[in-house]
Amino acid sequence: MTAQTVNERASVLRIDASMRKDGSVTRSLADRLLKRLTEIGAAGAVQHRDLADGAPKPVDAAWIGANFTAADERSADQQDVLAESDALVEELKRADTVVITVPIYNFGVPAALKAWVDQVARARVTFKYTGNGPVGLLDGKKAYLVVASGGTPVESEIDFATGYMKHILGFIGIHDVTVIGAGRTMADAKSVAAAEAQIDAIGATAQAA
Repeated sequence: MTAQTVNERASVLRIDASMRKDGSVTRSLADRLLKRLTEIGAAGAVQHRDLADGAPKPVDAAWIGANFTAADERSADQQDVLAESDALVEELKRADTVVITVPIYNFGVPAALKAWVDQVARARVTFKYTGNGPVGLLDGKKAYLVVASGGTPVESEIDFATGYMKHILGFIGIHDVTVIGAGRTMADAKSVAAAEAQIDAIGATAQAA
């Protein structure tokens, strides 16, 4: 994980899920988005978690047992099991804005991003169950999903990544979600330019407000 301080305005958590460091459309678009948000004063300190540098550990029986044990009753071993999850949740809690790059792999999210979701979607920590259904606990945040695919139209019926990530964010309380999509990049040469234009329009809209 790397961190970069931009300024002292709204804090941003950037999560990169592309396994490619070079030539990644989602990374390039996220760079453009953060530059634009910084220019208009909508981004301050940026914390960067790059899942290509190491995916979170998958949830296992020990993790489930520790998570369903009351916090004040967990053993030292159980606390260690949840340490990575606690750190990932804390990053989310500190952020005012969340930027997640979502390359579509085989119609869904990359395995590393699914592992991250499993670590941060925690009952009694980022959501709770009530008599009226689940309630997210991380409200008041803004999220951007920067989505790209080689052949899948973004937000189409065969895109199982974008809707899933929107649902997960809403489930933990983040309902203000903007999707920036560059779909079918291998077939549509204009899709990336359209996504770039969408990013520039977000900046122009915010400046005019």
